[in-house]
Amino acid sequence: MRFVILLLASVLLGSLRAAAGPAPIPLRVATYNLRYNNPDDGADAWPNRKEMVKNLVRYHDFDVFGTQEGLRGQLTGLAELPGYAFVGRGRDDGKEAGEHSAIFYKKARLQLLQTGDFWLSETPDKPSKGWDATCCNRLCTWAKFKDLQSGKEFFFFSAHFDHQGTEARRQSGLLMVHKIKEIAQSAPVICVGDLNSTPDTEQVKTLQAQFGDAYLLTQTPTYGPVGTFNGFELNAPLNERIDYIFVSRGSTVRSYAVLTDSLRGHYPSDHFPVLAEVVLK
Repeated sequence: MRFVILLLASVLLGSLRAAAGPAPIPLRVATYNLRYNNPDDGADAWPNRKEMVKNLVRYHDFDVFGTQEGLRGQLTGLAELPGYAFVGRGRDDGKEAGEHSAIFYKKARLQLLQTGDFWLSETPDKPSKGWDATCCNRLCTWAKFKDLQSGKEFFFFSAHFDHQGTEARRQSGLLMVHKIKEIAQSAPVICVGDLNSTPDTEQVKTLQAQFGDAYLLTQTPTYGPVGTFNGFELNAPLNERIDYIFVSRGSTVRSYAVLTDSLRGHYPSDHFPVLAEVVLK
């Protein structure tokens, strides 16, 4: 009798699982400031790091990731990875000049439906500096994807906030929320980037008020240091988080990691990539 009861329970459990459908496969989402191709970096210049970055992306199997600082040649080099493509324009002229906030995606997993860019300034529709930024134009690239495994459509945003202007960073947080609502409306969203801001700042709190912070949502303990900027220094303190992954409210973050891969005493970039496994609501 006990065997019959166990058998019936097993059959019932299997039926319930089948009715619920297959478990969702999380997206492996990352943000990665690549450090622009600066010959003055010497041993840490891009030609010495390119294969390290490619190998890191390949090994950790990113499905979609936002980049910051990459120049066009760096992006085309990274796109040598089989199965990946990227979108994004240069911040200087809206074409290919200057640094990008490009988005890379795995073509077997995601179908690109739409893409665009806006500048972090009072005139977001054209190349421009914003507020008290004195050095550089700042840009956000976005893309709309269809997940070919789940059929779900979502928007992905990759941004790079100013490193000097306090007001530019504050206003960029407000602009990001406004533009994400305008572009994505009620669709699921992933927003990543180098915000040059710690979690106690107004701009980060502005984004946290609208979206879930993957660092705070992860269902499993965080992996790696808190800090995401290393400056190519192996003994960097690594206590300040300035690179982020945000997700729509109600989404699940199964894991969160700051990846500290290195090779022969050198990091692939002066920032660590941040990786999260995300199931969008």
